[in-house]
Amino acid sequence: MKFTITTLGCKVNQNESETISSALEQSGWFSADKNEKAETCIINTCTVTQKAAMQSRQAIRQAIRSNPDARIIVTGCYAQTEPEELKKIQGVHEIVGHAQKHELADMILSSKHDTLPSSARAYINNISKEQLFRQMPVMSSGNRTRPFLKIQDGCNSFCTYCIVPYARGKSRSMFPDDVLDNILHLSKLGYNEIVLTGIHLGSYGLDIRPETSLLSLLKQIDDLKPINRLRLSSIEPHELTNEMINLIAKSNIICPHFHIPLQSGDDTVLNRMRRPYTASNFSDLILNIHKAIPDAAIGADILIGFPGETDQAFEHTYSLVKNLPMTYLHVFPFSPRKGTPAYSYPDHIQPDIIKERCAKMRSLGKSKKRSFYKAAVNKTVGVLIEGKRDRETNFLKGITPNYISVLTDGKDELMNTLLKVKIDKLLNDNAVFGILAGKGKRF
Repeated sequence: MKFTITTLGCKVNQNESETISSALEQSGWFSADKNEKAETCIINTCTVTQKAAMQSRQAIRQAIRSNPDARIIVTGCYAQTEPEELKKIQGVHEIVGHAQKHELADMILSSKHDTLPSSARAYINNISKEQLFRQMPVMSSGNRTRPFLKIQDGCNSFCTYCIVPYARGKSRSMFPDDVLDNILHLSKLGYNEIVLTGIHLGSYGLDIRPETSLLSLLKQIDDLKPINRLRLSSIEPHELTNEMINLIAKSNIICPHFHIPLQSGDDTVLNRMRRPYTASNFSDLILNIHKAIPDAAIGADILIGFPGETDQAFEHTYSLVKNLPMTYLHVFPFSPRKGTPAYSYPDHIQPDIIKERCAKMRSLGKSKKRSFYKAAVNKTVGVLIEGKRDRETNFLKGITPNYISVLTDGKDELMNTLLKVKIDKLLNDNAVFGILAGKGKRF
């Protein structure tokens, strides 16, 4: 039996897709090549923006056209929030919500000989009532050199623009012992780095009794050192404490890489977004990180065009980011999501103005990244070489602890290893070239 799995959206979705894929492969299924027909097609959808929802529908229709005889299964956030819309797409057979997502591989395996239903069957529970973290079995992650490990799901924040809490439910966490066991398992499989991820990673452990925290978990991992490198995905500004920064500054396994959602640098906009910090709070945080870890990579999410974002409000955001030691930016246009408070807010910004502001902010992000990469030239760093070569140059490619993409010349046997590399020159806005200096675990 052959299958395909198409993934849209965040790192959590990517992790869940990899887990489903691994479970099927462990049971003797094969991932279909690009031009092969599949018996089962899974589309793991996203709905964080209107564009993501549209792309999810497009991916579903493409799977149906390419595999007319296949079982079509749709899961993910769009499946959870809009099952009735999916039922209208002829050719969809199953719609699986997040509460059943951890059972999806078993559902597929048990139904492989079933007759295809004439209309879509929906398996959707009220996600807001979910109380437990549903752990999906951690196996290998295919060709990924740095697998994601989802340790938290859901969100309690309900920012006024965000559909995710409605799609993912309340915050739920993996027990600390399970986290440590899974990290050790991945290390034994040969992985040198994992990325801890979640929908709201900073709220990790607050639902567990006795209550724990992300900081407590990181201290345990740093003490035990079950893997060579550990990286954090996105963490909210008000949850990144000085104690956590100092821990990462001293650690030789936790990567000095912080991805921090700013969204806006204007206090009025932040208040309307229901974001629990000010521009001044964010500025202090970034300066504290830079002081403690001068070489740390600091990225941010910026949401452009929120209702009521005046020219002055945008300039507040632009000026704030321009004057801080940031490394890169992920810039998104505001997308009204039905069911969120901001959907009905007045004072929507014209699309052409949003487009212009996004371009200006992205240009700033590009300049910041180039400067950060340029400052790394002549430094010797640890690089985790990936399992695939760079498509354009055919060089080996890898990543430093502080999230710099490095290309280097070497043999295939160096893939999936940690190496010491001296950064020789800036290649372009997205990569540097380095010269091998020898193997260097935990460098």
